[in-house]
Amino acid sequence: MTPPHHARRGPSRWLRIGIPALLVLVWLSVGSIGGPYFGKVDEVSTNDRSSFLPENADATRAGERLADFQGEESIPAVVVVTGEGELSESDAADVQTLADDIAELDGVHDDVSPPVASEDGEALQLFVPIDSSADVGEVVAAMRDLVAQNLPPGLEGWVTGPAGFTADLVEGFLGIDGLLLAVALIAVFVILVIVYRSPLLPVLVLTTSVFALCVALLTVWWLAKAGIVVLNGQVQGILFILVIGAATDYALLYVARFREAIAEGAERWDAVMQAWRGAFEPILASGGTVIAGLLCLLLSDLATNRALGPIASIGIAFSVLSALTFLPALLALFGRAVFWPFIPKAPLATIPDDLTQPVTGVWPRVARLVARRARTVWIVCTVVLLAGAVGVTQLKADGVPTSELVLGASEAREGQEVLAEHFPAGSGSPVYVIVREDDLTTAVEVLLEADGVDSVAVAAADSPTGQATVELDDGEPVFTAVGPPGTPAPEPTVAEGDVLVIGTLTDAADSVAAEDTVRALRADLDGTLGVGAAIVGGETATDVDTNDTSTRDRTVIIPVILVVILLILMVLLRSIVAPVLLIATVILSFGTALGVSAIVFNEVLGFPGADPAVPLYGFVFLVALGVDYNIFLMSRVREESLVHGTRRGILRGLVATGGVITSAGLVLAATFAALGVIPILFLAQIAFIVAFGVLLDTFVVRSLLVPALSFDIGRAIWWPSKMWRHDGATAGSEPVRVPAATSSELVAEDGHPLTREEYRRTLES
Repeated sequence: MTPPHHARRGPSRWLRIGIPALLVLVWLSVGSIGGPYFGKVDEVSTNDRSSFLPENADATRAGERLADFQGEESIPAVVVVTGEGELSESDAADVQTLADDIAELDGVHDDVSPPVASEDGEALQLFVPIDSSADVGEVVAAMRDLVAQNLPPGLEGWVTGPAGFTADLVEGFLGIDGLLLAVALIAVFVILVIVYRSPLLPVLVLTTSVFALCVALLTVWWLAKAGIVVLNGQVQGILFILVIGAATDYALLYVARFREAIAEGAERWDAVMQAWRGAFEPILASGGTVIAGLLCLLLSDLATNRALGPIASIGIAFSVLSALTFLPALLALFGRAVFWPFIPKAPLATIPDDLTQPVTGVWPRVARLVARRARTVWIVCTVVLLAGAVGVTQLKADGVPTSELVLGASEAREGQEVLAEHFPAGSGSPVYVIVREDDLTTAVEVLLEADGVDSVAVAAADSPTGQATVELDDGEPVFTAVGPPGTPAPEPTVAEGDVLVIGTLTDAADSVAAEDTVRALRADLDGTLGVGAAIVGGETATDVDTNDTSTRDRTVIIPVILVVILLILMVLLRSIVAPVLLIATVILSFGTALGVSAIVFNEVLGFPGADPAVPLYGFVFLVALGVDYNIFLMSRVREESLVHGTRRGILRGLVATGGVITSAGLVLAATFAALGVIPILFLAQIAFIVAFGVLLDTFVVRSLLVPALSFDIGRAIWWPSKMWRHDGATAGSEPVRVPAATSSELVAEDGHPLTREEYRRTLES
């Protein structure tokens, strides 16, 4: 017989243990499968910048055709050797022996060039084609070992060029699996121990975060394996940090609700369910907002940006799932013991109704400041933030030379500097121009007349070096091969009616001057041959196309993210005014973070500039995550306002969420700051911008600006919802009465504390 509804009870004791145990078992099983994939990421990742460009970019099209003219696809490396003054024939013989040894390495094509002497006779260079399918980092490391071991005393060599820079970049990312995670987890653990003063709770919270990352990585690895997404070290690092930070933040919000329930005397299962009901909507809304913002990156033309959107979204999805399933299951099994030795036995701090009386605790004091000086607080905060935002004008986010991407020592950068002292700085990283065979003469003429081009050659399969120098004699091209006198003049290689013209740049391939040369060449070739008749590629062209595409992405995606998040907030808060205010405060906070960061980058750290994608990434994370904290706050404010009225609800919501949001902000800032241990310029800049911006959001925007501005506006922030006309203060202008046992003061419906005389007159009326 079914018991009457009023007699039904919750799940049996066995279900209260069995359901959490099953959830824990599922998470442990799947997470254990994903754990080993931390060591397999390099199998599906790439750091080749050209692979990130859209298929219709000139650099991409040129790169796809190079193998037609040069044989197998390869990445060039340049070995430059110098001595003490002018080099002898014996030195040249030693370098030739080195070239023969390098040619025998696995991953190196046989056609290593003979030593090429500089005009001053003080340096020799080798051009080494490395198989693009090989592990470039390992091949370059082997080459550097040979250079160090085989060169006799008095000679010194460096491995540079595109392959050298790629190897240095790969080496920079080596610590991303172990060091980055270790630093992030240790920082988060220390913060959690300080906040909760418990040895067990931080372990459980970090367990949920790590297993969320394991499952996310397992999913992402197979997507990258299938070629659905592009994974590189940059995206990988951001995924690790984002999941650890977000999962911990969501866990802290749930723990705060669980702690409230325990302090009120709820039993283990009841506390878990009460916390779940209170945390479900804000966690889901926050995660959904971040995912929506990240998925806007799918509008990017750069594959690495498009990949970050779904990859990071997968991480956030598992962070939300972990916080709403794995963590509640663990808390259901451990109960109030997770807070040992400081188990909460009394309700947490609240804001008293009598704001003229002394209050205890940081957040009640902040709430009292907001109530007493709301307008002053938000005006001062706004002025300070605007002052910091002025620094945005100093941000140099128009691209960074490839040689500056790695912080600290870089053999490729040192070799590039030596190369520029003795050879044209663009040696080893030429500009490639693919034109119709009939247009060869015109194309050569354009390149020879360009100020930034030192020499011109064509791809020639019958030349010992695979190239033939070309000059114009009475308007006709003359081809010369490298070799002893009498070497027959080669013919250009023709593929599908096209020829490959190769221009050696006078400036370093990653310099601004080289980029200007490429832009000028494209304009001149379009003007003489017709638009699109010539395809210009190479390392410099890749940089140009990447920077231009990043700038376009930044211009298109940022407004879209704002609109998407604004619409989500409108649905969540059932209001127009409050979401607009929240978006405005987050934009202001982002501007300040970017402005202060620009000053720090330029004046303190001396960075050479920033990638155009840095502001975009900073915006995505700061806006999405900044709105996260506002969602935590305003969802609680709305909940309290339904009972106590808007202004009273703002104060109660601020006090209730102050501790947990501050802890979450510290955790997220610490995790993003951990990116700074990876010696990559882009990640170091993102680490500072996001960490500083999160702290700004936590301690200024969410703690002072948003509450004060909302308090000053009052219940009009809920316009046009019903709460605009009818919130928790339903008794018209009647003040909220306070029990005599706690206070002899009242607070009027508009939120200001009444004086004793006003209180007396109110009672008499």
